[in-house]
Parts: sequence; C-alpha cells; structure tokens
Amino acid sequence: MYTTRSEQSRQKKQEELLRRKRRFRRWMLLNSILVAAIILVGVMYWTHELSPSSTRSAANRPVDSSAVAAETQVTESPSQSENPGASSAELTPQTEEEQDGTAEQETTIDEEEASHNEQAEPEATPVPAEPAEAEATDSGATDKPTSSDNAPDKDKQPAATPLAPQTDTQPQGKTVTLNFGGDVMFSGKMGELLAKKGYDYPYQYVKQLFTNDDLTVVNLETPVTSSNTTAADKTYAFKSSPEALPHMAAAGIDAVNLANNHILDQGVVGLTDTIRQLDASGVKYVGAGADAARAYEPVIFERKGIRIALLGFSRVIPKASWNAAANQPGVATAYDATAAEAAIRKAKSSADLVVVVAHWGVERSDTTVDHQTDLAHRFIDAGADLVVGGHPHVLQGVEQYKGKWIAYSTGNFIFTRSLTEKTWDTGVFQAVCSVKGDCSMKVIPYTANLGQPVPMEQQPAQTLLQRLQSLSTGVRFDVKGNAIPLK
Repeated sequence: MYTTRSEQSRQKKQEELLRRKRRFRRWMLLNSILVAAIILVGVMYWTHELSPSSTRSAANRPVDSSAVAAETQVTESPSQSENPGASSAELTPQTEEEQDGTAEQETTIDEEEASHNEQAEPEATPVPAEPAEAEATDSGATDKPTSSDNAPDKDKQPAATPLAPQTDTQPQGKTVTLNFGGDVMFSGKMGELLAKKGYDYPYQYVKQLFTNDDLTVVNLETPVTSSNTTAADKTYAFKSSPEALPHMAAAGIDAVNLANNHILDQGVVGLTDTIRQLDASGVKYVGAGADAARAYEPVIFERKGIRIALLGFSRVIPKASWNAAANQPGVATAYDATAAEAAIRKAKSSADLVVVVAHWGVERSDTTVDHQTDLAHRFIDAGADLVVGGHPHVLQGVEQYKGKWIAYSTGNFIFTRSLTEKTWDTGVFQAVCSVKGDCSMKVIPYTANLGQPVPMEQQPAQTLLQRLQSLSTGVRFDVKGNAIPLK
C-alpha cells in the first residue's frame, strides 16, 4: 500500500514512543528489584547484627558446651595411633591456633586496632582489660551488654555462684612464687606489630610481676629462627624472629615449654635454632630436644633453698615423626604416658617440687576431655606437685586432686587475636609452693590483646573468675582470684 511521507513520519514517531515506553518499564522493573534487594539486606543485617546475642561480651557469655562442641575440632589422634611412635601418619588435624583464629585467616586485629585498644586500656596490673586475653575495654571481652535484652532469662538460668570473700590460701613456712602464662608466639601479625612497637611491648603490664617472682614459665608456641627453613606441610606454620627472645628474658620469663604442636613448624633446623637462641638468651626450655633423653629431661631450678624440677609433655602433635627418639630431635609426648611418668618419678627423687607443663585438650573448648583429666591424675600419682596445661587457646577450669593443683588451660597470652571472643580471656596462673610441695593456686585475670596481655578492670575480672568457678570441679574462687578447694 502506498503511504505518504507524513504517515511514515507518524509511524516512526509511534514506534519510537513504544520503544521509550518499553525502556521505561524495564528501568522501573530493575529499580524495583534493586529496592527490594536493599530492603532484604537491611532486614538481614538488623536481625543478625543487632540481635542481643551479638552484643554479649566474652567475659559475660554463659558457657554453652553444645556450641563449643560444634565450634571446635578435636585434635586428638585416631585411636589406632594412640602411640605417636607407632605410625608416621598424621596424628591430629590442623586446627590448633590454626583454627583458633590465631593465624591471619581468622581475622586478627590489625595494628591500628591494637594501637586503639592500647590507648583505651588502663595501665593496670597483669590483667589487661582482657589480659592479652582480657585486655582492652573495646576488645570485647570487657564490653558490657548495651541492653537489658542481653541478660539471661532468670527463670531458666540460675545466678552465678558469688565469689568467696578474700581468703588466705598460701602454705606456711618457706615458699617460692611461680607464675605461668599461656601460649606465646611472635609470628605473622604479631611480628609486624612488634617490629613497629618493639619486642618489649608484650610485657608492659606483666614485667614487674614476672621480675619479682621466683620462676616464670610460658608455652613457646613457635620456632624461633632466621634460617632459610622449609615450613611444615600444615595449614598454619609459625616462624618468629630471634630478636624476641632477649626481651622475653629481660621481662622475667625464666623457662618455656616446647612440647607442643608448633615447635617443629620449621623442621628440625627450626627446633635446633630455637634451642640455640634460647640458650644464648638465658631462657631454659623443657619438652623438646636433640633426642628423647633431653626432651623428657627436667630442668632444675634452685630458689630460696627449694629445688624445683620443671618438665613438659604434649598430647598433641601433627605427625608421629615429631616424637623425640633415641637419635631423633623432637617433642616429649604423652600419648603413651609411660615415659612421662618415669621422668616425673626420677625428677621427684631429686627435687622438692615437681612441676609439669602439659599440652592437651580440644581447641576453643572451655571444658576438658577425658585424656586431660586422666593424664593430670597420672602425673600427680607419679609425683607431680603442680600441673599446668594449655593448647585449647581458651581458659579452662582448675581442680585439686590429692591436694595437688591442676590448671587445665591457661589460654592465649602473647598471641594473635581471633574473632572467637573466648580466646580474649586469659590470666596469669600463680602458685605459691612450700618445700614440701604444697601449693596454692591464684588466677590474675587479663585480656589478650594483639601481642599484649592487659590487666582486666575489676568488674570483668570478677565475671571471669565466676566463669572459671563454674568450669572448675570442687573449687570456689575468692574475690582476689584465689582457688579454694571445697570440703
């Protein structure tokens, strides 16, 4: 059909109008979808981020054993590998500090946050507003709930047992004072922070305490070497600078436990270098060595006329090849406790006081597992007067067995910082012991900030002590952190 130019022009205009309408409808549809998505995200953020549970601090959070079980992974060896010397297969999955968020993947606090926390925290005694595990007030462990919604249901959860009045628990006569800190390392974010702030930074709030006691012991959870080493084939392999050790010695740390699942992260060369650097710095070591004889051998300290034997054993290693043998450097282990018990009995024959540092348990679980209790009791039956444990990266309870104290986990102390709030709580575990091997037990609460334990303020410290009381068997704490065995 013939059409005029004017008709063709009208048709083009109509077609253009239709195209514009279609574009407008598509634009409206896309914007509607975008607005709906924004609203959905907002609702999800409100329900998740602003829920009462997210504002609850680590120190005030009630213990949830079911949540712990879901969150943690058992690091014990398979039953067929109970004896680490029996197989070269891996004994434990790589979960340690490794899952504890102590490594960078669990988002550790960066230097700016650490600096902010440092300014916000009071310069108190060795108990950071989340003593390195309970240090700064804005770290979370000392944050207070911002709403009454955070309070537990009083009808369902009974009030925590109040702390006892201050009680004198120290033995009479000639005594020595021993202080114990938890896991220590200077790798990753820690190393970067200390390179800027100085290697004496971690000890700002504990140096006075440690330099005025008779013996201070920590768990060195890292090889210390500058050699060109090959890292172990594991998820998290630590390596710390030798620059850290002279400052550790100057801060009053007398000895370290090497019986753990990281000391061979840089192979035998890393272990050998660590031992050489410790010797050069004047820091004694237990729990590992050039062979089994040295690994299981105690170090003897004489303080105020009291002979103290210190030993270290691990129930957690990643491979059987880490086990010390007759001609093989490695770790003193306790999967089969026979060698450990023999070493304790031998030490008891020449010492007034026998102290065992143990590496055991399940990471991020604040409740003990059977092998911890079993080994602790066996160590004491063999002659140990005091048993102090670690590895879970959180605090666990204390127990008195046959009149001897057991501290099941001292938590992190000088470490990287994870998103798991329970790992922020820590403390100095202090024992005052007599020549007869009788000891008291005291917990001084700290917050574990990035690379620095900071003293807790009074209220969060009391809350932490109440939580430890709930985790302990047959024990009550007083307001000063003294453990009192229940009759």
